[in-house]
Amino acid sequence: MDKLVGGPGLSRGRRDAAELRIGDGLDFWKVIDLQPGQRLLLLAQMKVPGKAWLEFSIRGSELTQTAYFLPKGLGGPLYWWAMKLFHALIFGRMIKKVVDLAGRLSSLTGRLSP
Repeated sequence: MDKLVGGPGLSRGRRDAAELRIGDGLDFWKVIDLQPGQRLLLLAQMKVPGKAWLEFSIRGSELTQTAYFLPKGLGGPLYWWAMKLFHALIFGRMIKKVVDLAGRLSSLTGRLSP
């Protein structure tokens, strides 16, 4: 749907499948800050009425996922409220998958840090 309204869609990829770097595309997002083991900040590349970011941060053993949205015009707040339930479902599933994968990887390697 993103491509239908002029967005990049999912056609972009990363330079290296095993290593994430600033500037890489990740689904509908662009990596704009990366501090290994601490923070990942993504900028939405899909067409939305405003600017959107998704942040993952780690402090100790706690992983926090935060969505930020800076609405533009009347469509911005309307979009945010219309998508609120959908975002809660998607982001909730996403964080669970990240934690599950980290648990599986740590059992294979014996550690969680990179």
